[in-house]
Amino acid sequence: MGIQTLIWQVTKKAFTGGIIGLTISDRFCSVVPVRGDSMSPTFNPQRDSYLDDYVLVDKFCLKDYKFARGDVVVFSSPSHYKERYIKRIVGMPGEWISSTEDVIRVPEGHCWVEGDNKASSLDSRTFGPIPLGLIGGRVTRVVWPPQRLSKIGG
Repeated sequence: MGIQTLIWQVTKKAFTGGIIGLTISDRFCSVVPVRGDSMSPTFNPQRDSYLDDYVLVDKFCLKDYKFARGDVVVFSSPSHYKERYIKRIVGMPGEWISSTEDVIRVPEGHCWVEGDNKASSLDSRTFGPIPLGLIGGRVTRVVWPPQRLSKIGG
């Protein structure tokens, strides 16, 4: 009976830890990888490296949609909800944005996002303003690799 008790205790603790971890990543913060070079040099400055940056995403900003121009955010694609992007907010609701073809006013409840490396970025210049409801959080820090550990300012 000793081994069954041990297995049951380990299983309970693993399940409890999983629930707590899931709650934290859903409600408070999570760590996500940054793929590609659309946000270079802020993230992944050396594309010849095999290491992608991993960033901490704060989700407290989702209450009342507290965002500002300059914030780096994670959001779902407007056309493919499973795809996630990391871009910088360059326009808030009601502001005027100069795009490559026209001057556009950002509608209420939306923001305009662009990658830091504009030559290699799929962003609002392609799919238009992003509804604030698609934003999943604000990037606050690079947490991996250790030599890139730093705070991300808006």
